[in-house]
Amino acid sequence: MTCRHCGADATLLLVDLGSAPPSNGFLTHDALRGPEAWLPLRVLVCERCWLVQTQDFVRAEQVFAPDYTYFSSYSTSWLSHAERYVGDMVSRFDLGPDSHVVEVAANDGYLLQYVKARGIPCTGIEPTASTAAAARERGIPIVEAFFGSQLAEEFARNGRQADLVTANNVLAHVPDINDFVRGFAALLKPHGVATFEFHHVKQLIDGCQFDTVYHEHFSYLSMTAVDRIFSAGGLVVFDVEELPTHGGSLRVFAQRADTGRQPRSQAVEAVLNAEDSAGLRDPAYYQGFQDRVLKVKHDFLSFLLTAHADGKAVAGYGAAAKGNTLLNFAGVRPDLLAFVVDRNPAKQGKFLPGSRIPVVGEGKLEQARPDFVVILPWNLKDEVISEQADVAEWGGRFVTAVPELKIWP
Repeated sequence: MTCRHCGADATLLLVDLGSAPPSNGFLTHDALRGPEAWLPLRVLVCERCWLVQTQDFVRAEQVFAPDYTYFSSYSTSWLSHAERYVGDMVSRFDLGPDSHVVEVAANDGYLLQYVKARGIPCTGIEPTASTAAAARERGIPIVEAFFGSQLAEEFARNGRQADLVTANNVLAHVPDINDFVRGFAALLKPHGVATFEFHHVKQLIDGCQFDTVYHEHFSYLSMTAVDRIFSAGGLVVFDVEELPTHGGSLRVFAQRADTGRQPRSQAVEAVLNAEDSAGLRDPAYYQGFQDRVLKVKHDFLSFLLTAHADGKAVAGYGAAAKGNTLLNFAGVRPDLLAFVVDRNPAKQGKFLPGSRIPVVGEGKLEQARPDFVVILPWNLKDEVISEQADVAEWGGRFVTAVPELKIWP
């Protein structure tokens, strides 16, 4: 395929997960009677710019539909992360009532609610109708559209440029990453700042976090690739922080190349050097990942088959996109995983795409009392175990499959 950033041929294979339906394409009872679209799920590496990317088989409009079911506010740890971020940015960049904060991919207002509470004008940009409506219920102004340079230029013409633009876990979700980045250069005020959080591809590979691969993610990002992409799009990276979220993320700070005045932190070079030392610009670094992924799949299947043979009941917790990648790659169906619990009402009463495992409310755990509960969003393991402490009271145990099979405690 052609690299989404630089146009070179991307032929180096990172992983082939066979095929899968869109990861958030939850099914209704009526939809169970019909077919599903399964698309190849392969990830390739561009050896010119080192952008890691899903092979192009799906359009953004197909995966970010009006009834999109991912709502950020159902994770308490993520809400805490967002609140800390707002406090840090307000302090660091001296934001106040004369500032304007814009969030791209504002989802249900999980972050901008904390900006609004501080009396700082804010605007959310969110293309999915379901989450945009939830944000509006919080009193947050929402522009319901996909973000790109055209929308950013419209903001600029109307005097709505931003002092701070935040983009959490969206940079990987855009098919035209070049146009997307150019939009930030247009949206920022001359001395404005943009921050981007994304899952670090180095953590994905080193930690065998292959379940982060799904059709919603068009790119898997390194500092090496992002520094180059931003430079080509009129932005300059001036700082970076390493975060524990999503199994290991980066928070990148950027400014306009023509007017930005923030000095470049040594942290940027430190992350770039760490990536070089690990071999991110060497094809050998990406080889062997497929075999490690297959071991995770086989160990997970072995656990489920053994539990089934022993008469043990197994359920899942968290109807997460990453869980759908794992379940569909492993070929798991309701005979091995009876149901998946999720606290999001938009998912309850539906069925996971592909595996067609039913999604139920949290009360089902107490009713069924399974012997094992597989935590599909393994990055939230501590949060889930703490909030579902009753599982231990009936002798149930928690399980995570990625990066390796573990039974807790």
